[in-house]
Amino acid sequence: MKARLLPIIGNLAVLAAGLAVLFGLPAIGETYLIINSTIFAAFAILALSLALIWGYAGILCFGQAAFFGLGGYTYAVTAINMGDTTVPALLAVLVPALFAALLGYFMFWGRISDVYLGVITLTVSLIFYRFINQTAGEQWNIGDAPLGGFNGIPATPILNWPGRPGEQLAPEEIFGLTVGLLLIVYFLCKALLATSFGRIIVAIRENETRAELLGYDTRVYKLAIFVVGGALAGLSGLLFANSVFVSPTMFSLPVSGQIIIWVIVGGLGTLIGPVIGCILMQFLTNYLGTLSQIKGFGWVDPNLVLGVLLVIFVLVVPKGLTALVSDTWRWSLGFLRRPRATAPPAGERVPNP
Repeated sequence: MKARLLPIIGNLAVLAAGLAVLFGLPAIGETYLIINSTIFAAFAILALSLALIWGYAGILCFGQAAFFGLGGYTYAVTAINMGDTTVPALLAVLVPALFAALLGYFMFWGRISDVYLGVITLTVSLIFYRFINQTAGEQWNIGDAPLGGFNGIPATPILNWPGRPGEQLAPEEIFGLTVGLLLIVYFLCKALLATSFGRIIVAIRENETRAELLGYDTRVYKLAIFVVGGALAGLSGLLFANSVFVSPTMFSLPVSGQIIIWVIVGGLGTLIGPVIGCILMQFLTNYLGTLSQIKGFGWVDPNLVLGVLLVIFVLVVPKGLTALVSDTWRWSLGFLRRPRATAPPAGERVPNP
């Protein structure tokens, strides 16, 4: 009975924490904190996209940044041209999903091995990065939207209420939307994994050959979960674009590497772990970035520190923070429940062993 209650308690704890942040932070936080927190929540959705396809489907994708950036640029370009942001917001999710379907079809039907799949997805992300960087001229305008080259699109429109182009959302409303979508995405992912589809995905991760022998077309299932991951990454790019603006760095190698670090630090094979890992690593990155600006600490390189942390976690804590906390909690309970040896009453002989 207790084992059945644990997932329910965990879900309620996540929901309570999310609602506390959703309603509490805007009441006490300044605009700068609200915008930063929105970025963290958008990145957490990006972490969930990789947690789903790598942690549960076993598809190591180094190119989630490609779908992330594609979602942001799709939104910015279409919003500038259309004025209203309702349709561009939908396209920001749909276009990365379609691109993931196209890319995944060639990889999964081509029976690409896991190593080469990671290389291909990373290469696609870097191709986008190099291409967008050299689109600074006027010939690279798409309608009224200049791609901007390495400067990106600083004039990225802010989401407006559906059908009301002149009524843009305030930073607090963008924050509420982002955190709300993070909670919805998290629980939808949990619900998806609880279905027969989710169980088949996990079975494919454990032993793809056995799943095929049981009659499942593993290519279809892997493609489906890959498309879901691409759509979630596109949603993250849309929300990030409303917090800052789109630029080629969304496709860059550091972003691709950070997503991997978030998942490993938080815990591969979990959903809440990568979310926690993402937020903790973002706090650390911001702190290190601030520290490097202080005189005497200019040698601090946030990317180097993140790389060292990745190596430490892979070698020392391979299961991530969530597994470490869970194992420590179980060990503590077992230690506290362990029977203590008691001394015999006075005058009573202790039997020889």
